Amino acid sequence: MGQKTNPIGNRLGFIKGWDSNWFGGKNYGEKIVEDDKIRRYLNARLSKAGIARIIIERTLKLVTVTIQSSRPGIIIGKGGTEVEKLKEELKKLTGKEVQINIFEIKRPELDASLVAAGIARQIEGRISFRRAIKMSVASTMRMGAEGIKVTISGRLNGAEMARTEHFKDGRIPLHTFRADIDYALAEAHTTYGRIGIKVWICKGEVYGKRDLSPLPAQKQQKSGRFGGRKKKK
Repeated sequence: MGQKTNPIGNRLGFIKGWDSNWFGGKNYGEKIVEDDKIRRYLNARLSKAGIARIIIERTLKLVTVTIQSSRPGIIIGKGGTEVEKLKEELKKLTGKEVQINIFEIKRPELDASLVAAGIARQIEGRISFRRAIKMSVASTMRMGAEGIKVTISGRLNGAEMARTEHFKDGRIPLHTFRADIDYALAEAHTTYGRIGIKVWICKGEVYGKRDLSPLPAQKQQKSGRFGGRKKKK
């Protein structure tokens, strides 16, 4: 079962929290569509800001959008001018009052979505896919991950027939619920077609109760409360 389901969805309620936190009520469908609009807009508008996750929380009149990014300076702008512009744009898009929080990711090598996006960007820049993946795998393991797996599919290096290749280092226990596994899918748009990249990163195992709200979990990880592989001296 661990092989067939999304590793993040499989762990929801155990060690991972939700990216959208609100009560639906009668307007459940409208809120889901609105969340999708916000995420699509922000990913397109801030494509160079290294966005890893967008967390949306709602109260009766306020929508709180938390952006986790490896390059928060691009989102904030000089003196916070870009954030104010972004707030106004989201206000027009949703018709509600919007609050934006920005959270910096200190170690982008340990975030699956940033690793996948980095590989996709290199492939679009015509770098050999093997070289791009091996460099990403090495840098992730160097930062203290327990394991990483990368799967790439499509017309690799412009070959006539599409194929799939796998690269793996360390351990990825997909069946273990307490294993903190991050997963992401990215696409590289090349002249010879679209190439899909899937990345799994194991950051260690979570013991004891964990706060499922996304931001405190990130802070706890940063302070080293959850076990990961120690770096060799």
